Amino acid sequence: MFDVQKVRADFPILKQEVNGKPLVYFDNGATSQTPQQVIDTIVDYYSRYNANIHRGVHTLSQLATDAYEIARNKIQHHFNAKHSYEIILTSGTTESINLVANGFASILQKGDEIIVSALEHHSNIVPWQMLCEHTGAVLKVIPMSVEGELLMEAYDGLLSNKTKLVFCNHISNALGTINPIEYIIQKAHEVGAAVLIDGAQACPHLKPDVQALDVDFYVASAHKMCGPTGVGMFYGKEEWLRKLPPYKGGGEMIATVSFEKTTYADLPHKFEAGTPNICGGIAFGAAVDYMNHIGFDAIAKQEQELLEYGTQKLQEIEGVTIYGPSDLTKKASVISFNIEGIHPYDIGTIIDKLGIAVRTGHHCAQPIMDFFKIPGTIRASFAFYNTKEEIDIFVEAVKKAKTMLS
Repeated sequence: MFDVQKVRADFPILKQEVNGKPLVYFDNGATSQTPQQVIDTIVDYYSRYNANIHRGVHTLSQLATDAYEIARNKIQHHFNAKHSYEIILTSGTTESINLVANGFASILQKGDEIIVSALEHHSNIVPWQMLCEHTGAVLKVIPMSVEGELLMEAYDGLLSNKTKLVFCNHISNALGTINPIEYIIQKAHEVGAAVLIDGAQACPHLKPDVQALDVDFYVASAHKMCGPTGVGMFYGKEEWLRKLPPYKGGGEMIATVSFEKTTYADLPHKFEAGTPNICGGIAFGAAVDYMNHIGFDAIAKQEQELLEYGTQKLQEIEGVTIYGPSDLTKKASVISFNIEGIHPYDIGTIIDKLGIAVRTGHHCAQPIMDFFKIPGTIRASFAFYNTKEEIDIFVEAVKKAKTMLS
């Protein structure tokens, strides 16, 4: 049985007060909170075996190396990658996307086409625009509906033998829309295109199987999965990882160096130049363990109940508009909304005084806001450690703010 109060006890930050009120943390789409078990892993590393990895023969270096590679194996098994060396540890989703974009700079030619969806975070738009400017490739966009869903017939029409790469998020950070990535991957492969899926918003809620998806690249960040900031995961099929050039040059990613020529290390080190976020990688592995211990079936059930309850309660407030799919089975535990005549920032500022953390603004997804002709939204994003009681507090705070601002 899932005991939310027992789970909440694992998160020290949830016990604190903000502005004299118990913290209600509904900004999980930006970053999740960290359980004591992961915090303890971080403390243990710096207290007991802080050393650089892969280079030293001394005991601490070997302990750190073993712990780091064990974490890589945990991440491999979590995402069901075929090989551990298909998991590259990066600074996060943004660096992972840039790694692929940098690699394709040597592959794409003028007139080639790449496809992005209208639901993307800026980190899955800007690197590809830069790539097009560099190579002369053409960027095309899968349009969206007023329900916040991608139009698959339009996607089919965009695909051709000129298509070299398709990139799309698994779940929209701004609307919570769960995209049909299985279909997107299948159709792209039919024309010989590779696919990158941004899983940053999906991985806190579900457990992707990269082999079952047959995806070429999948990226995620630890800090959205109860882990630390500054570390993430880049999965690539072995054939692609061997084809792409290194993203950064330096130590660790080399086999031999002379002033005449450098040869590169084998996978995964070819893409891991310099001293990595060792502690972050180890803690990422601990966060994966923690979430699997909770269980993704239990996580999905708890979060779906919160989504349904929160949606119902907010819809009872006059003037509320909720953006994204009305079919709640097609979205994750994100409610993005506005109140007629009130700027989202004003609501966010007032309810912060009542101890409630939400995100307001364009959520690094300005094209979505432009589509709806709005400056931004109020986004309440729930995690498995949130409760219906917190939603009640949140809804009452929104009502109070609305009264004050009307």
